[in-house]
Amino acid sequence: MDVLVLQKTVREELAKATTIQAVSDLELSYLGRNGKINELLKGIKSLSLEEKKTAGRDINSFKSFVAEEINKTKNILYLKEDQKISIDVTLPPPEDEQGSLHPITIAVNEITGIFNKIGFIRMSYPEVDWEYYAFETLNMPVTHAARDDFETTFLSGAADKKMGKMVLTPHTSNGQVREMERLKSTPPIRMINIGKCYRPNWDATHTPMFHQFEGLCVDKGITIANLKGTLDYFVKSYFGENTEVRLRPHHFQFTEPSFEVDITCT
Repeated sequence: MDVLVLQKTVREELAKATTIQAVSDLELSYLGRNGKINELLKGIKSLSLEEKKTAGRDINSFKSFVAEEINKTKNILYLKEDQKISIDVTLPPPEDEQGSLHPITIAVNEITGIFNKIGFIRMSYPEVDWEYYAFETLNMPVTHAARDDFETTFLSGAADKKMGKMVLTPHTSNGQVREMERLKSTPPIRMINIGKCYRPNWDATHTPMFHQFEGLCVDKGITIANLKGTLDYFVKSYFGENTEVRLRPHHFQFTEPSFEVDITCT
């Protein structure tokens, strides 16, 4: 086995390889499981012990040579590939991709936009408020079930003589009172309030924190027909033109008359 001749053959073959893939194919043909190196190793079985030692040393030396030459050739080709890529280092970096809005934020923005078109403005009021705004002004006396610890989260601290204790707002209706107070009950008032509400119960259909959406309209000549028309407009704008609305008379402590609103499935 003439190692020098084998080395010359490898150099010639590598010189003809002009792509990374071609070099990888040569690498496989020499160093792969069924490659030429392993074929040479199989051929020394019939040699004498001394001949095996010499042949084994020559084959291992040739194997190291092949691996080194292949790595050199690959590095040269990688460098040429890099040089082909033109990069303008004076260009500004690409803009970072912005994240998406939370589904609740999307819903709040869409609802706000729908009501803006008919003259309503969105207001925000405290999530921590006095009992006075959450209950007294809404005709819910101290004995009302909604003021039980199971329904309302009371905060620690001394109660105010007029305002009572501080609570995490169990509904957004405190905003109605504060809006009328802010405007001194002078019509017209058209406001929506979309906020977080807190109730200390948790089951398959309830969570301790949820969002509630509320609207208030105070003006001369306002009737149930205006309420029905507003609800129809919102439902069809938000859920689709084919959505139907039904009002069912119901009792709420702070409004009279009161209704539950049903809509068809979307």
